[in-house]
Amino acid sequence: MKNDFRNGFIANIPIGFSVFAYGSVLGILCTQKGVEFHELILMNFFIFAGSAQFVMVDMWSNTLDILGIILAALMINLRYFLVGASLNSLFISSNKKDKFKYMHLVADENWAITMGKLKTEELTPLFLFGGGVSILFTWSLGTISGYTLGEFITQPSKYGLDFAFVAIFTALAFNMYKGREDLIPWLITALCAVICEYFIPGKFYIVIGAVCGSISAVYLHKRQISE
Repeated sequence: MKNDFRNGFIANIPIGFSVFAYGSVLGILCTQKGVEFHELILMNFFIFAGSAQFVMVDMWSNTLDILGIILAALMINLRYFLVGASLNSLFISSNKKDKFKYMHLVADENWAITMGKLKTEELTPLFLFGGGVSILFTWSLGTISGYTLGEFITQPSKYGLDFAFVAIFTALAFNMYKGREDLIPWLITALCAVICEYFIPGKFYIVIGAVCGSISAVYLHKRQISE
C-alpha cells in the first residue's frame, strides 16, 4: 500500500498518451481563441476538467458569458456526483482533509483505472491521487505543446488529434464492461443520451443519460437479488 502513489502514477502513463493528444488540441484551440498562456496554466491546475475546459475555451470571447460558461461546465461535470459516490468505499477511512485533497485530481481516466483495480486489489486513495498527478502532468504537457505549436497546426483533425478524445473514452468504457449484466444499462444510457441531445439544448444529455443508466442498473441488480 505504501507504493500506491507510485503505482497509480505508473498505471496511468499508457492512457496519458491519449490525454496528451487531446490536451494538445485544447492548446491549439486556446491560441485560436486568444487565451493567454498563464490563463491556460491556471485553468489546468485550478479547474483540471478536460471536457469543461473545452467548453470554456469554445465559449471564450472578448465579452465573456460568465454565467453561461459556469452553467455549461456545471452540466458537464455533474457526472462527478456519481463518480464521487462510486469512490465511497475507497475513502471510507479518510478524513475530510484527505478527501478534499485527493478528489480535486479525480478525472475520468484515473477514476476508471482505479475502479478497475479495485475489483482485484486493495487500494488506498493514494493510488487514485498518483493517477491524478500523472494525468495532470500529461494533460499540462499536451496543452502546453499544443499552445506552443498552435500557429503551425491550424486543423487538428488533419492529424487525427480530435479523435483522441473519442478514442480514450471508448477504450475506458469497454475496459469497465463486466458482462451481459451491463448491456441493458449501457443501452438505456446511450438511448436516453441520444434522445435528450436531440431534443434538449445544452449538455443535459450527459447527466440525464448517466442518471437513467444508473437507475436501470440498480433496478436490475435488485431484481436479480430478489429472484
